[in-house]
Amino acid sequence: MTQVKVMKDILQTNNSVAGTIRTRYDSEGVLVLNFVSSPGAGKTTLLERTVAGLKNDMKIGVVEGDLSTSLDAERIAQHGIPVIQINTDGGCHLEAWQVNSALAELPDEHFDMLIIENVGNLVCPTNFDLGEDKKVLVMSLTEGDDKPLKYPGSFTAVEAVVINKIDLAPYLPAKVETMRENALSINPHLKIFEVSCTSGEGLDAWFQWVRDLRAAKGTRLTGEQPTNA
Repeated sequence: MTQVKVMKDILQTNNSVAGTIRTRYDSEGVLVLNFVSSPGAGKTTLLERTVAGLKNDMKIGVVEGDLSTSLDAERIAQHGIPVIQINTDGGCHLEAWQVNSALAELPDEHFDMLIIENVGNLVCPTNFDLGEDKKVLVMSLTEGDDKPLKYPGSFTAVEAVVINKIDLAPYLPAKVETMRENALSINPHLKIFEVSCTSGEGLDAWFQWVRDLRAAKGTRLTGEQPTNA
């Protein structure tokens, strides 16, 4: 019983800080995305492709979460994007207070979109609200098409799934169609993108979805009718 209470207190505290982040960015019309995945799925590469593809359309800030090193933040910084690294020193996920503290280190300027790259883990990160508008789960075909069945909680907690590394389909027993069907069997409301961050296949549809989300978020400030995203 004590353990349950402690966990409840942790989540309540986290959600309170996440609410502060959400209120701030809702008032500014900033789209906030939270990328989650298992290690090696390619979420940093997807993040690189996303900032490279959209940085001329919108001002983007990035918060990088990892166990250690600043390697991922250095990769993003090469694209001329403001980025701050959070090292969790073994922690398996980001929490809202860490993100809120990191945001103070970003340049004091208006962003159109903030992307948070969570720690590579398909269990803990989906339990912690970071003030995002959408959680996006990145998985690669190399992980096996039964991944959604093994981690159903992760797929019910997100709004979109990016199936990465589809260029490797001819060399793998896993099937893109089966991975998609398994994901939708867990959560039929998922928006699913099939991409290769290496070849660029499928990225245009992903980019357009993000643009539409940003446009919809921005119209809330003006009272215009938002687009469907």
